[in-house]
Amino acid sequence: MSARIYKPAKTAMQSGFAKTKNWVVDFDPEEPRHVEPLMGWTSSSDMRQQLRLRFATKEEAVAYCERHGVAYQLTEAAPVKRRIASYADNFAFKRRDAWTH
Repeated sequence: MSARIYKPAKTAMQSGFAKTKNWVVDFDPEEPRHVEPLMGWTSSSDMRQQLRLRFATKEEAVAYCERHGVAYQLTEAAPVKRRIASYADNFAFKRRDAWTH
């Protein structure tokens, strides 16, 4: 049994950074999924595949995995580079790009 510890990225549907501050522990599947012959649905008997644990800090997530004897892979996210700009910067004389309207 192994797990992956990471900080989720912002989805394309979000303009803010909600649900990206916590660290997540996802368990890797222990057995492959199979197709149910009657309905054709994909299913698995591995219930840990559906489990997603959230922690406030990276240290809490690592401590949980070590306490329960779960092998883990830690993925560090790159820092977010944001340039804070106001609406007035669109019309500044020091603007790098050409202003067209």
